[in-house]
Amino acid sequence: MDHAEGSTQDAAHRVPVCYRHPDRETGVRCTRCERPICPECMVSASVGFQCPECVRGGSGTGHTPTASRPRTIAGGSVTADPRLLTKVLIGINLAVFLAQIALGNTLTDRFELIGRAQFSLFGPLEGVAEGQYYRLLTSMFLHGGYAHILFNMLSLWWIGGPLEAALGRARYAALYFVSGLAGSALTYLLADPTQQSLGASGAIFGLFGATGVLMRRLNYDLRPLVALLVINLIITFTPAMHIAWEAHIGGLVAGVAVGYAMVHAPREKRTLVQYGTCAVVLAVVVVLTLVRTAQLT
Repeated sequence: MDHAEGSTQDAAHRVPVCYRHPDRETGVRCTRCERPICPECMVSASVGFQCPECVRGGSGTGHTPTASRPRTIAGGSVTADPRLLTKVLIGINLAVFLAQIALGNTLTDRFELIGRAQFSLFGPLEGVAEGQYYRLLTSMFLHGGYAHILFNMLSLWWIGGPLEAALGRARYAALYFVSGLAGSALTYLLADPTQQSLGASGAIFGLFGATGVLMRRLNYDLRPLVALLVINLIITFTPAMHIAWEAHIGGLVAGVAVGYAMVHAPREKRTLVQYGTCAVVLAVVVVLTLVRTAQLT
């Protein structure tokens, strides 16, 4: 009898799981059919969230399925493969890393982030300060070794995949690149001009920041994410690791700002607020870059 009562109590306190993804616990239900739904399945509605099936069918609203096209919590389109862009980004990073191995320092020296330096005694000055602004972007796809790319790609898959599903492909891409560029700009501004910097860490820390904003929006437990972020920041500021902390902090701050705009923008002005915030962060990136260039030249 005691065992039966204990099982009943456990069942009563068990967190519901998404009806489409049984491995994901959730406290959110569709406002129409009341089925439990995870962030990937949530479609933002005027009141609460709906599941994709209710939105496609109109559920008696009188709207056609096309008019009720499923949307993510940020207003993006629900796609057949919600992790496609994350897979593409991982593929690009891996392909570039293989090219680094094949070509050696030739490729790395040409595209890594560096303020202003000479790679040889009689060579020309190179770097962002010399007009090579593309380095702010290309350095995001270079890595310094097997451990570096392994850690970044695992983080991109674990954090980026669910975030892409929650935001939608276009908004996720904007978040990724804006965060990465913000990390590059802060590194360029604060680091020694001869310091070589590379890696996707700035963009990935941006994904961390946006994930925290999203989890808070959905009333999820933030403690696991905060613990992971604290561990990463401790590693970041460990002198022996020789990590460009500027890229991590710049990406994190940009990710929080853009992420907040993505999930909290008012529905009637959602696109304007979301991409307007991205434009503002990019404007800050441009200003920081121009200020540092003026200092070095």
